[in-house]
Amino acid sequence: MYKINEIFYSLQGEGRHTGRAAVFVRFSGCNLSCPFCDTDFTASTPMTAEEIIAAISQWQQCRFVVLTGGEPSLQVDDALVEALHGAGYYIAVETNGTRPLPVGIDWVTLSPKNMFANHVPPIALKKIDEIKVVFDGTHLPDTYSNMADGAYLCLQPCDTGNAEQNREITAKCVDYILSHPQWHLSLQTHKIIQIP
Repeated sequence: MYKINEIFYSLQGEGRHTGRAAVFVRFSGCNLSCPFCDTDFTASTPMTAEEIIAAISQWQQCRFVVLTGGEPSLQVDDALVEALHGAGYYIAVETNGTRPLPVGIDWVTLSPKNMFANHVPPIALKKIDEIKVVFDGTHLPDTYSNMADGAYLCLQPCDTGNAEQNREITAKCVDYILSHPQWHLSLQTHKIIQIP
């Protein structure tokens, strides 16, 4: 059984696949505690792989599924990956990278959090397609630019909940990218256009 926080259909709001229609499967629970986390993990629904596929199949027109959390690597296993592929889905995952993932996931987004949480284990991933770093204006992403050869690099301004502070962080993020053009700006477009 997998502990599922929510399943919903929307547009991918962040990173390389921004704007792409996606079915999101949000897993409950995380092995880190970041100050900006916007997910409530107090409730979850236990589901089998078959139940997850039945739930996401209501959006038959979309074959792109994003496994997110929390931290999906705490629960995603070979059986779920095989079941999703067997049902014809392209699988993306968003992970803090502190735990290994099953092989076969089509797109791996590493969103490291070691600058925001204490006692973070080292990165345990063998495959990284995209590195998406939350930029708070203080911690610089220099250490990540060479972590995965050929990975797409995204820098995302941290949403602090304070509009003025967010403007300052975004301006610093843009300045950083202008000086380090290997990075791409990632905005949380789902928040901007007010969709889930």
